[in-house]
Amino acid sequence: MRIPAVCILLLVLSGLLPAGAAFGQKSGLPDTLDLTKLHFTRNKFVNNIFRQAVNSVMRTPDAGPDQSYLNGKSEDPYLPYQGKIIRHIYINTFNFDRTLDDTSRRDNSLGARIGNRLHKSSRKFVIRDNLFIKENTPVNAFMMADNERFIRSLEYIHDARILIVTIPNNPDSVDVSIFTKDLFSIAGGAASNGLNHVNATVYEANLAGMGQRLEVSGLYDYNRNPNWGFGGLYRKYNVLHSFIDATVGYSVMNPSPYSREEESSKYLTLTRRLVSPYSRFAGGLTISQNQAFNLYHSPDSIVYPYKYTLLDGWAGYSIGIRKLTATNNTIRDRRFLAVRCYQRDFSQLPPQILTPSGPRFDPVFNSSRAVLAQMTFFRQDYYKTQYIYGFGTTEDLPYGYNIAVTTGWHEQLHLQRPYAGINVSDYITTGRGEFIQLYLKTGGFLHKNKVQDGSMLIGATAYSRILFLNSTKIRQYVNLSYTHLYNRITYAPLRINNYYGLRGFLSDSAYGTRRLSLQLETSFYLPFKLLGFQFAPFPWGDLSLITPENGPYSRSALYASIGAGVRGRNENLVFETIELRAYFFPVAPDNMRGFKVVLNSGIRFRYSSNYITAPDVVQLNTQ
Repeated sequence: MRIPAVCILLLVLSGLLPAGAAFGQKSGLPDTLDLTKLHFTRNKFVNNIFRQAVNSVMRTPDAGPDQSYLNGKSEDPYLPYQGKIIRHIYINTFNFDRTLDDTSRRDNSLGARIGNRLHKSSRKFVIRDNLFIKENTPVNAFMMADNERFIRSLEYIHDARILIVTIPNNPDSVDVSIFTKDLFSIAGGAASNGLNHVNATVYEANLAGMGQRLEVSGLYDYNRNPNWGFGGLYRKYNVLHSFIDATVGYSVMNPSPYSREEESSKYLTLTRRLVSPYSRFAGGLTISQNQAFNLYHSPDSIVYPYKYTLLDGWAGYSIGIRKLTATNNTIRDRRFLAVRCYQRDFSQLPPQILTPSGPRFDPVFNSSRAVLAQMTFFRQDYYKTQYIYGFGTTEDLPYGYNIAVTTGWHEQLHLQRPYAGINVSDYITTGRGEFIQLYLKTGGFLHKNKVQDGSMLIGATAYSRILFLNSTKIRQYVNLSYTHLYNRITYAPLRINNYYGLRGFLSDSAYGTRRLSLQLETSFYLPFKLLGFQFAPFPWGDLSLITPENGPYSRSALYASIGAGVRGRNENLVFETIELRAYFFPVAPDNMRGFKVVLNSGIRFRYSSNYITAPDVVQLNTQ
């Protein structure tokens, strides 16, 4: 029976059929791969097939014990094989109960056995679809490292290794073996405030092992009208081997980013990251319709009902990439040109921003549109390391530079203005194992030969090398930033209830046009586990100085917060890191408590960075 092409396309889109099989391609892989028969140079490896690879990347020259977690450049293991021809690529996927350091070890606990019945390992064709290295092409050490890092960044993958296998009597060719370890991909959470308010979420981040996410949320609140709320989304990663992630979702219970109400939202997003400096294209598209209602019978004075539609798309191309890679494929400096168009139209506005002559300028509730172009110059390579955000999982820290120059046209309400800005980051790793990021963001609009909404954000973030107290690992963190907003017209004032201010500060009553902030934290990674969870207690302290608009520095207000907490994570689970943090604010606004304890499960567990982002104006209150 002949299957219609549209059916084949639907099967591939859903992940039920590998793209290669759909179009008659052969996988080039054996049906099974006996790891006990896999030999590197045919006479090494017994049970621990990764020991040599781990040793090659988990040390630096003359590294002492305090440097052993700055593991070396990610391309180093592949440089000896540069230019050799890749004969075959083999895929090996391991479940969450195995370890890549020693694949002979298996977790046989009751929890792991139950989890194995619920969890489906990633399909080999899913991992193959996420490769941009190819058979019958020369080894490119940098591209090999890029691909390993990209696989490791997938939501459902805990760790990945790409290893070179030499071939006896064939010195010009090599085989490539790829090993991945899954996360246990079923997760969820719930919260309750007595029996009057209960909400819950459950999701599968790797549905049937085919790189798909399915999420369902529900809410019950006695004081809400209606009492019940729901939401859900479906995401397909890497549709048709295009490296495009597609998400469609609908919810009537999203927390509104703009008011105290919940928001209903239906949306479609398409995202294509620049997965490697050797990639040509990146871009994204978001289409959404959003509306906020007064669902909790709150007073009209504090409710901001609204309704808007959003159309936001961007695309970019790596200039000169074909010529550059053809002449010398180890050159990593890149130029990337991107263009973005977006339009957000409000069909319903909160009465608080309406005046007899029409809407007033508001940083949130004005309709706006823009066309922005951005040229990015970058070179980013990576070190492998551990214990930045995770508890021993491999993390990739960039080193190099990124300079993005943005220009374009912007309209907000009835005000049309040209815009120009620049965003500079310098990533530094030291021989002692420290990691430092220096950053500068500045930009502004031009109107009637005057700069409006001029902005500057300059700062530095640093992580110390790993220190040791017996078997406890210690890492210190510091973030220092200064922000200045000049001739504010449409921008929101600077606040300190964000990444560039005080962590945990929830009030918006502290605002101004100049801000100086310092954040300090020391994490202690404990050596023991409890029910598979590892823990890291930490003391911390923040300071933030905010200057009122049009006021001198002498009128600045100093805010501080201190506290301690503990993070916990089971590295085999797709759950985010859980954090319990206690806050004390010596000076707190009247509408905020001076002491609180917060349990948060949305903490990232791996350092993340991108080569390219969508063109945008400088953001001063968000990361």
